[in-house]
Amino acid sequence: MTVDDSTSGEDAQPPEPSPHPNPHHVVDHTAEPSDDPLAIRLEQLILGADRRYTAFQAARTAGVSMDLASRFWRAMGFADIGQAKALTEADVLALRRLAGLVEAGLLSEPMAIQVARSTGQTTARLAEWQIDSFLEGLTEPPEPGMTRTEVTYPLVELLLPELEEFLVYVWRRQLAAATGRVVQAADDDEMVDRRLAVGFADLVGFTRLTRRLEEEELGELVEAFETTAADLVAAHGGRLIKTLGDEVLFAADDAGTAAEIALRLIETMTHDESMPALRVGIAFGTVTTRMGDVFGTTVNLASRLTSIAPKDTVLVDGAFAEELIRTGDAPASEAGAAEAAAKAEKEGAALPSYRFGLQPMWQRPVRGLGVVEPWLMGRRNT
Repeated sequence: MTVDDSTSGEDAQPPEPSPHPNPHHVVDHTAEPSDDPLAIRLEQLILGADRRYTAFQAARTAGVSMDLASRFWRAMGFADIGQAKALTEADVLALRRLAGLVEAGLLSEPMAIQVARSTGQTTARLAEWQIDSFLEGLTEPPEPGMTRTEVTYPLVELLLPELEEFLVYVWRRQLAAATGRVVQAADDDEMVDRRLAVGFADLVGFTRLTRRLEEEELGELVEAFETTAADLVAAHGGRLIKTLGDEVLFAADDAGTAAEIALRLIETMTHDESMPALRVGIAFGTVTTRMGDVFGTTVNLASRLTSIAPKDTVLVDGAFAEELIRTGDAPASEAGAAEAAAKAEKEGAALPSYRFGLQPMWQRPVRGLGVVEPWLMGRRNT
């Protein structure tokens, strides 16, 4: 798809009104295709095709109604192109493929729209990151007198096939992992509404930091936090759902995995003097998953627990505590654990081993969720 908003600015002319009788049926793409020669060359290089079609022509060539084509492209996140010739053979082929899945009965129309939207949102973020953080640095002119535009084209030409292959590889790996989790679900309902441990990790005092730090320093801190959190979550078997600047949302299939991730996050950030304090809240229960995100009461409860957690601590809900106890990762009570240890030692038996300890906190009202009893969770040496 052709994405180009380089005509924004003082010299940009407002687009002419679309002659199409229903403006909602105009295919979303680029508001005003660029006429810049380098931008056009780069576009042709990346897309592998020349501009040939208007929105209407592309829909007709693909054998798809203008209404459906518009909804597909709007879902992918592209702006209107009006009557400009901005679409290519690749656009027509993609439209034909997606519509073909609907015609064959493999996807419903709403599901096809969801596929377009989820793919568009994910790849848009990836593309923005690559340009902002990757190409910006690499396209600095290596010699005096060279312009960035003279460097960009050959660099993109070299990187494009490698990045494309890597993107497909990672996508296949992620698809395999996600499929494996789904087929292991206990029943069909669990494929959509699953029982998961959901956690939020939040930097304490971030708002104050935004007033004190320079923008570049703040950006570096957020990037370091997100990178560290993402690595720890992945390394210990969890899934990073999303990052929100000063906060990350992660999930795990079992309570023990989520507990280990939470404590590793606290321990790692505590030993980094450049990082502010961290607090984590975790809840366990039914979660609805949509487009890679998670929703529901369990997620809301984890967020509320995070907001009331003291710095450098992990607060969990009662269901999460019960799950740790059920799996043998934490004792039901410290007194009971001490008695069991004394008995085992007296009888020469193996001492019970627990990874985590739980301490009940005072019940308190939580906005929108009623009264909850949070538990303070920590690491246990024995």
